[in-house]
Parts: sequence; C-alpha cells; structure tokens
Amino acid sequence: MSVLAVLDPAVAVAHTVVAGLAHVVPTALAIVLFTVAVRLALHPLARAAARGEKDRARLAPKIAELNRKHKDRPEKLREAMADLHQKEQVSPLAGCLPALVQIPFFSVMYRLFTTSDDLQSHTVFGTPLGLHVANAHGVGQLAVFGVLYAGLAAVGYVNFRRARRAAAAAQTAQPGAAFLPYLSFGTVLFAALVPLAAALYLVTSGVWTATERALLHRGGAPVPTLAVA
Repeated sequence: MSVLAVLDPAVAVAHTVVAGLAHVVPTALAIVLFTVAVRLALHPLARAAARGEKDRARLAPKIAELNRKHKDRPEKLREAMADLHQKEQVSPLAGCLPALVQIPFFSVMYRLFTTSDDLQSHTVFGTPLGLHVANAHGVGQLAVFGVLYAGLAAVGYVNFRRARRAAAAAQTAQPGAAFLPYLSFGTVLFAALVPLAAALYLVTSGVWTATERALLHRGGAPVPTLAVA
C-alpha cells in the first residue's frame, strides 16, 4: 500500500473536479484551471510570505551585525537572533509556508494521474497524460514533453536571476549560498520523473509563482527564490 494512499479522500475530490471540468474543456485545460484555482486559494499565504520576506530583508543589516559581533559564540548568536525576530515580530520561516503548503496539493495531483485510468488515457496532442517521458515514442510525443520542459526552464531562469540578485544584495555570505540559485532549475529535473499531467501542473504552478512574486515584490529589494512549483 502506497504511503500516498492517505491522500485518497482528497484525490477523490480532485478527480471529481477535474473530471467535471474535462466534460466541458479539454482535460489538459482542466488541469490548468484546477491548478490556477488551487494557487488562487493559496494567494493569501503568498502575500503573508512576501511581507515576511520584506521584513527579513529590512532586518538584514542588523542580522549581519549580529553575525559579526557573535561569530565566535554560536549559542549567543542564536539567542540574539531569536531576540531580534521576537522584538521585530518577524518569523524566519514565513517565506517557506507557501512552498510547504503546495506539497500536499502536488502529491494529490501526482496520485490522481497515476491511479485514475479514465484521466490517464486523455491526451495532449496525441500524448497520454499518464505517460512518462522515458516511455514517449515519436517526435510528436517528445515535442510535447520538450515544450513543457522548455517552459519550466524559462521559469527556472527567471527564478535563477532573481536568486542571483538576492545573493548579490546579501551582506553576509552563507555556506552554499553560491549554489542556491541553481536550485531554480531543479523542477525541470523533477518533471522528468513524473507523468505528463504532473509536469503540466508544475509548469502552470511555476508560471503562477514567478508572476505572483514579480507582482508582490515589485519595487522592493530582491528576495531569495527557491525552486518551487
């Protein structure tokens, strides 16, 4: 029994919604519409995360000073950082919340299109939604996957540039910070492991995320961006 079986009640609801939409529009478009609806429901969390990120950017000079002051006393540094966040009422984890909340939604979509035979058989330009790229045959099917991967790569590049700007604006260098921007392309690699329908979800969610961040952070300092769907 799969550990994802715990999601089956949610999968049943998602199946009802997507299957219902698929009676009106193509199934691929139904996936896009369902994804947009999910991300729209999560938008208040994204707004809260943006406020948290801006607060942390505002505190960056103070954090840099604490790092310099207590660089040889890690315990004292942790206490000082906790006091600073408490005083400023800023959570160091606020920006992670939308990404964490998306995980169960993606898991539901992944299980939906690996267990629902009626939806897996639907196609996008002749390519079944339940198909993995490793099992693709012919130029047409490979082209469909190629277009999706190119879209994910484009979104990854936007996030990569944002992350590079954030790293350049940071006043302290953290271990592995130079590598973090390249995680923006991780979604492309992950998409190669999931069915076409899940890759379509990743593209839609990725475009939404990039657009949402651009709107929420316009005119402000760049903030780190991870590879999030």
